[in-house]
Amino acid sequence: MIGNETARSTLKIELLQRVEALGANQALFPSPKRSIDLIVEQLENINPIPRPLSCDRLPDLLGDWQLIYASNGTAVTRTFALIPNIEAGIQIKQVRQKLIAGTSGKITIFNSALIDLPLLGEWQLQASGIWIGDAGDRVARITFDVFSWQATKPFGWENWTFPELTIPVLEFLRKEALWTTSYLDAELRVGRGATGNLFVFRREFADKLT
Repeated sequence: MIGNETARSTLKIELLQRVEALGANQALFPSPKRSIDLIVEQLENINPIPRPLSCDRLPDLLGDWQLIYASNGTAVTRTFALIPNIEAGIQIKQVRQKLIAGTSGKITIFNSALIDLPLLGEWQLQASGIWIGDAGDRVARITFDVFSWQATKPFGWENWTFPELTIPVLEFLRKEALWTTSYLDAELRVGRGATGNLFVFRREFADKLT
């Protein structure tokens, strides 16, 4: 165990340094980053919490997280990447995920992204839904039922904010996705989507944890 703790600490330091060196845009847009993926995979192999979705581990799982790395981008950044020459003009300011305990083993999930778009200014995109733990205490089924967006600084105007536009998703149109929590500790969380894409989250205010 001592050896694993030392290895985890070393890997986490290297991971955070490499992600910081990339910058938010490159870390969250789709592009080959195999050297970072290898570090994350090594962390997964020495995961200190093998059953991260079990009830006794909810305090470790719940709370506010910041997405710091996505191996093949996110749904939002992959969409932007399809537009020629737009990536250089976009600034990803923050991508967050909030997990709140619900009823009957369900967890409410809120995903949000704060993005500065060329000419259009700063916008906040949000999606909320339900996370339900599945077999094995690592896999969850996630369904999003509400999407919203808001111009927080339209056209760069500091003192203007447009009303939030919210779109509920009709039940028959909702799609379920599988999500595997492959690594969890007090500071970092790693998730894998159905296609194996890696997502690394860092707990907000993690620098204050002991």
